[in-house]
Amino acid sequence: MEARDELSDGVLAQMSIDGDERAFAVLLRRHAGYLRAYAIRLTGSRADADDVVQAAFITAWRRLDSLNEPDRFKAWMRRIVSNRSIDLIRSRRVEDTPIDDQVPSPERDDPERRAIAGEGLQRLSAALEALPSAQREVWAMRELGGLSYEEIAAELGVTAAVVRGRLARARATLVHEVEVWR
Repeated sequence: MEARDELSDGVLAQMSIDGDERAFAVLLRRHAGYLRAYAIRLTGSRADADDVVQAAFITAWRRLDSLNEPDRFKAWMRRIVSNRSIDLIRSRRVEDTPIDDQVPSPERDDPERRAIAGEGLQRLSAALEALPSAQREVWAMRELGGLSYEEIAAELGVTAAVVRGRLARARATLVHEVEVWR
C-alpha cells in the first residue's frame, strides 16, 4: 500500500490533473469495480461493460482538464461511463439483437417491421440526445442503470426531489417525442 492510497478522491484527482499518472491509477483502481458493475447494468453485458469502462478511463485521462470539481471524480467518471454506454447501446442495430433459439417468426423477417423498428430506435436516440444533459444523465441512471432516486441523488449531490423532477421532465419529453412519431 502506498501513501497515495490514503488520499481523498479530490486530492488524487487534482494530482492527476497536474499530470500524476500514479494518482490517476489509484483513482481508477479505487472505482473500477463500481464503474464496471454500473456499466454491466447499463449494457447488460460483462464484455461490453469492460470495453465501456476501458474507453471511459482513456476518455477521462484525456479530459482531466475538464474536471471542474475534483472532489466529484467518481460522479464525473460515472457520467463518462453512462455516456459511453448510451453510445454503445445506440450503435447497436436491430439486426444485432440476439434471437432466442427459436425459429424466426415472419414478423421478425418482415422488412417493413424492421425498418419501422430501426426508425423508432433512431428517433428515440435522437430524443435522448436532445435532452438536457442533466435530464439524460438521470434518465440513464434510473432507466438503464436501475439506480434508486436516493442513489442517484447521492451520486449527483442533489436531493431526491430534484432527481424526480429531472426524471419526470425527461420522461415527458421522451413520451411526447414518441407520440409525435406514432
